[in-house]
Amino acid sequence: MTDDDITARVHFDPAEMERGPFYRVLNSVVVPRPIGWVATRSAEGVVNLAPHSFYTVACVDPPVVQFTSVGRKDSLRNVEATGEFTVSLTPEALFEQVNATATDFPAGMSEAEHVGVRLEPSQKVAVPRVAESPVAVECTLHSTIRLGDSTVVFGRVVMVSAWASAVADGRPRIEALQPLARLGGNEWSTIGEVKEIRRIPYQEWLKEE
Repeated sequence: MTDDDITARVHFDPAEMERGPFYRVLNSVVVPRPIGWVATRSAEGVVNLAPHSFYTVACVDPPVVQFTSVGRKDSLRNVEATGEFTVSLTPEALFEQVNATATDFPAGMSEAEHVGVRLEPSQKVAVPRVAESPVAVECTLHSTIRLGDSTVVFGRVVMVSAWASAVADGRPRIEALQPLARLGGNEWSTIGEVKEIRRIPYQEWLKEE
């Protein structure tokens, strides 16, 4: 195989592709994605637990995180009804349980109960967090934005709780968290090798030239 063969490009045009195939392409190139293990409570009091891989930080001040509901799933309906949710980190040790909570259980069934995930009370919101997750983020609903077939949910962070054993130098440490990430298709990843590098201030950059 020549260098030209390696760098030849295949083009994926959403205007010429159906939704499903292009969705799979996006999931395969926006990688790795952190997984928000979102817990919500319905108006009737049933707790829903589901992994969302469209999850990230949205704002620092005020602190806001976001996840996207593709379609109108239980997580979205519950947040709209109660205005609260938690996001627990998905640790490698709970790989199979995290995947199992993505099962399309009927509304009204608690994924955590059927999968065997232990929940515990949160500090500031009525929605529980995953007891065996080293970090959990407690949120109140800030706002939602509808984009086509999806809804972005923004949560105002009111508390972050972490295992004391996972905290060093004032912050949770990656070597203690061991998070999972989503890739394309049915592929997942672990953190693997962790590399560390300091950002170079521009004035230092000028001196090195």
